Amino acid sequence: MKHGTRDELLRRLADAVGAVTVAHPTRVAIDGPPAAGKTTLADELANLLRTQDRHVIRATIDDFLFPRAQRYPRGEYSAEGCYYDTHDHQALNKVLLDPLGPGGDRCFHPAVYGHNKDAAVSPPTMSAPANAVLLFDGVFLMRPELFERWDLRIFVSTALDKTVDRAVIRERQVSSRADVERRWRERYIPSQQLYFATARPTEHADIIVHNDDPQQPAWERQPGSSGRS
Repeated sequence: MKHGTRDELLRRLADAVGAVTVAHPTRVAIDGPPAAGKTTLADELANLLRTQDRHVIRATIDDFLFPRAQRYPRGEYSAEGCYYDTHDHQALNKVLLDPLGPGGDRCFHPAVYGHNKDAAVSPPTMSAPANAVLLFDGVFLMRPELFERWDLRIFVSTALDKTVDRAVIRERQVSSRADVERRWRERYIPSQQLYFATARPTEHADIIVHNDDPQQPAWERQPGSSGRS
């Protein structure tokens, strides 16, 4: 395991992206629990890669949700519902990951769901150059429905209890502490425990980023990792 500054981590991740050799856009998963710091890391990495003249596509699992009316058949606080009923993986593969993968035409849609309308959306088709990089952040990205689509797999690891405190700060404008803590302790944390038990994401990640202290992170490349480099 290596320790360093935030800038050092980002340079290492950019090098790992650059080392992937595929004949299509490089599809990078940035996985981890809610409030682990995935989106921030993906945005920072995107900025660095763009300074290196890489064409970066940023997308997130939050734009591949089912509409709210379909997401809670098991109840609002169900951990199983969070894991099984929330995300439209079939659409994600069809409109984004497969078009950017081997044999794809590189014509893709970055989203199928709109938060503002809580409804399906169909943004204009976009086209990616062959040397583009997709940085895709979200939860449960190494589950069987998605695992083989990634060319590099990064897992952002943070103590689950720490994510509760981060979530309270992040959502203080829209939710009370009691509401946030209930969602995390009854739905999000148990769903992560289910994910770890069934998919074992840290065993399959190419790189694990230990993000308890975002300014002094640690990272490790997994032995025998499956990144295509």
